[in-house]
Amino acid sequence: METLILNKSEVGSIIDIDAILEYVEEGYRSFNKGLVVQPDFMTIVKPGTHSGFDFKGGLDMGGGYISIKSSSGGYQDNPKLGLPTGMNMVFLYEADTSYLKCIMDGTWITGCRTAAAGAISVKYLARKDASKYCVIGAGNQGRRQLRAISRVRKLTDIYVWGYSDEEINGYIYDMSKEIDAAFHPCASPEEGVRNADIVVTTTIGRKGAIVKKEWIKPGTHIVNIGADMPDKQEMFADTYKGAKVVNDSIKLCIKNGETHHAIEEGFIKVEDIHAEIGEIILGEKPGRENDYEITIFDTVGMAIQDNVTAAALYKIALEKGMGTKFDFLA
Repeated sequence: METLILNKSEVGSIIDIDAILEYVEEGYRSFNKGLVVQPDFMTIVKPGTHSGFDFKGGLDMGGGYISIKSSSGGYQDNPKLGLPTGMNMVFLYEADTSYLKCIMDGTWITGCRTAAAGAISVKYLARKDASKYCVIGAGNQGRRQLRAISRVRKLTDIYVWGYSDEEINGYIYDMSKEIDAAFHPCASPEEGVRNADIVVTTTIGRKGAIVKKEWIKPGTHIVNIGADMPDKQEMFADTYKGAKVVNDSIKLCIKNGETHHAIEEGFIKVEDIHAEIGEIILGEKPGRENDYEITIFDTVGMAIQDNVTAAALYKIALEKGMGTKFDFLA
């Protein structure tokens, strides 16, 4: 048997964000149908630094694959060596035999499945007439979130806040070529949040909480992306009090996400979490119930998102005759 190896450019050439929206939504359904085995992810950090890895693994019984994804970050000196500050790799195994079917670069997968998660939450939790969008953190994930969310809501105004004018202006320059909307550079995060129907936080999460409760108007939907480890935070914890809180995985978010801070500081309890997004997709719990409630979707990322996306890309690559084949058992 052979293992297919796909590099970053090969994976990027077959990525389709519309298809990934479907893959990830189906993955959430499988998770809440009990068809996914997904242990806690493992984190390894070099002592005294923010440099390290996390490993997310899981089994999709419906799809028949086990996946493991390694994600590194915080290697700030890497650009001097011609390397990115973080890297991702996905290993896809056949569940019935344990054979390694594919190794692929996970950069596109991580970015696009995370963007899909945000868009799916908007689909089910944002007001139907939500059209004013604010991004807090104008980096690559901020761009991907806008691309994905613009597929599920017609956006008219985009409010952009980043840590520098260069970051803000670069975002507007790039995304105004893709999205037909009015773009507004924000002098402060408050300016963007107060004007928005949808707020997405996509910073690195290590500079302290940014978004305050008093800025958030009734009917707003908030997507929390950047806080995926216990020491990361983008929202002041009291923003969760009184909101309808939805997680991708409650088990993971209460340990590693924004939800963790809200619970730790006593603003909510675990039983106050309304649902996991898969429960809403399946119709087991309601999504948005009126135009006034504040909804928050907290995601730290799940192995099932990587699994279903990698499995689909593997099949597409086989059909197209892409990649390099290698026999590890030869």
